[in-house]
Amino acid sequence: MVKISHGATLSALSNKRSFPSFLRTVPSNIFQNVALSQLIGQFGWTWVGMLVVDNDVGQQGAQVIRAGIEINGGCIAFQEKIHLSYSARQIKRVVDAIKRSSINVIILHSPEVHMKALLDAMFDEGVTGINFISSASFGLTPGLFSKKAWKVLNGTVGLIPRTGTMPGFEEFILNLQPTGNSTYPFIRPFWEKAFSCHLPDGDTEKSNSVMKEDMLCTGKEEFGSRFAQLFETNDLSYTYHAYLAVYAYVHALHSLLGCHAESNGYSDNGLCANIKDAQPWKVLSYLKKTNFNTKSGEVMKFNSQGDLPASYDIMNVQILNDSFNLVKVGRFDPEAKLGEKISLNISAILWNDPLLQVPIAVCSNSCRPGYRKANLQGRPICCYNCLPCSMGEMTNYTDADECTRCPSDQWSNGERDSCVPKVLEFLSYDEPLGIILVITVIMLSILTLCILIIFFKYQDTPIIKATNRELSYILLVSLVLCFLCCLVFIGQPTTFRCVLRQTFFIVAFSISISSVLAKTIMVILAFKATRLNSPLRKWMGPTIPRNVVGLCSVLQIGICSFWLHSSPPFPMLNTEIESHKIIYECNEGQRIFFYMTLGFMGFLAMVSLLVAFLARNLPGSFNEAKLITFSMLVFCCVWISFIPAYLSTNGKYTVAVQIFAILASSAGLLSCIFLPKCYIILLRPERNSREVLSGSKNMKSFG
Repeated sequence: MVKISHGATLSALSNKRSFPSFLRTVPSNIFQNVALSQLIGQFGWTWVGMLVVDNDVGQQGAQVIRAGIEINGGCIAFQEKIHLSYSARQIKRVVDAIKRSSINVIILHSPEVHMKALLDAMFDEGVTGINFISSASFGLTPGLFSKKAWKVLNGTVGLIPRTGTMPGFEEFILNLQPTGNSTYPFIRPFWEKAFSCHLPDGDTEKSNSVMKEDMLCTGKEEFGSRFAQLFETNDLSYTYHAYLAVYAYVHALHSLLGCHAESNGYSDNGLCANIKDAQPWKVLSYLKKTNFNTKSGEVMKFNSQGDLPASYDIMNVQILNDSFNLVKVGRFDPEAKLGEKISLNISAILWNDPLLQVPIAVCSNSCRPGYRKANLQGRPICCYNCLPCSMGEMTNYTDADECTRCPSDQWSNGERDSCVPKVLEFLSYDEPLGIILVITVIMLSILTLCILIIFFKYQDTPIIKATNRELSYILLVSLVLCFLCCLVFIGQPTTFRCVLRQTFFIVAFSISISSVLAKTIMVILAFKATRLNSPLRKWMGPTIPRNVVGLCSVLQIGICSFWLHSSPPFPMLNTEIESHKIIYECNEGQRIFFYMTLGFMGFLAMVSLLVAFLARNLPGSFNEAKLITFSMLVFCCVWISFIPAYLSTNGKYTVAVQIFAILASSAGLLSCIFLPKCYIILLRPERNSREVLSGSKNMKSFG
């Protein structure tokens, strides 16, 4: 037997091993389950409830719908079963569950017969602000529900199997009359119910009594505006699919009876037949191959599962002024391209309450850009808090699960919704700190040059002769270089600057410290070689100071040369130290060489300090060893404090600390060693004599 169903949607019926002769014109319910989950995603809903019929079909469909919604990032707030056999207490429990959830959208996956009592109970409990999404199994026919139920269902968006044009169908219905249509016995009771009258049935006595009451039907009454309501033409989906089933069978039978054995080759298989020999198996064979076009131009052809192409119309229930309207607002076509399966006119939908905009159905509000979702423990994934992205991370779209870390050369802005280039930082000539340091360098350099000029001008005076003019000149020139080397530390690092800044500073300072050491040695020799026959007098020439300065300088230059050869400094962009900045700095290469040069310079300073300290009590009214002792104390204090300050600062402030150490230590040498002499030369010239410097003349006379 061949069966073509216009209403059976059970997916198992597509199994041709079990049901080889079954075909249908309505889609399998597996498509409506997919359509419901995609429709929920189309509206952007992530927090919905679900009411399903309490049987295997309902539970299986609910699993598919739930899985589709969760794949799209949504959650089911609750899932309640409902059935026709439920007691009032069970229905009350379901209504209470809906009220507790405070959700706006519920999926109805149940035949309408099981939902009637629940919808009436929802109205009685005041639960009327819910928007329903119904499956194709839920009938949207006005005569199926009470007015209370339609108040609850107003705004429902539902699926129905697609409908099309049925030429002559409306004319056929309008031409039905209660008389002369014995083929349709339902016409008589329908007519009486529709027009609230009675048709004469041949009983004269009864007819006369009806006429007295003025309730006799004429059989010519007009339907008028009540046509759609009486015949429920709002939803002709199953009628249309019955129409398709009949036409499919007719086309197959026509092909079977009209085939030509000579041209189509069917004669060998015995498939051609006459009207008296139309066997079901022959009709089934032609049904599987039959295709025909509907009035709307769609091609109808059964697939290998015995199904026609699946498609649904999306309808919206609109009740205005107690008038029921079922408006088509879209279509679901599972065979369309991805992203085009659902076509929807959202502006045509009238929601419950009524709402002009799509209802919001979320457990948590969307996280705006700059925030990420943080799931709440024990709650579904749709319920979350919005946490701001950490520094250096960003999100530029809503509902981000994780923040994206910015590239190493970029940083997140204040809103954390984009990455911006990091600030490039180095000690610049344009910033206040750089300007202050440059002014200080220039002033100290000018002061040193002025002192050098004073020493040149008064080079023949006793106080300058007594302090070794050559070493004083070398020391003053090296101090000028020490001050000027600070300018190399300021400005954007380049390969030349990075190579020059440390070597220039270290060599200049080594010359300065070695000159101080040579001065201290010469002071000791000068006081120890006062006797004419002293063997130390032969060392009083310029040989020792030159050798001391030369040897110390050569050793320091050797260390620097090996440093530059093996691992020279180079400019680099450091993105690790400051998270929101790029530090443009000089990488010192192998830092061991940098610390070796500082260590050698510190060694010279400590030796100078020790020698000067031992010579501080030598006789003479002007003992330069005391001045050297103070200068080296200042020098050592500055550089000892420099080490922790250097290691604890980053970026341009590290460079500023080193410049400050250079300026402070150089200024200490300049002020402690040379300013007292300038004071005597310029302001107390009476003390600038051999007798006073040697202490042979009573200084009291100078007041």
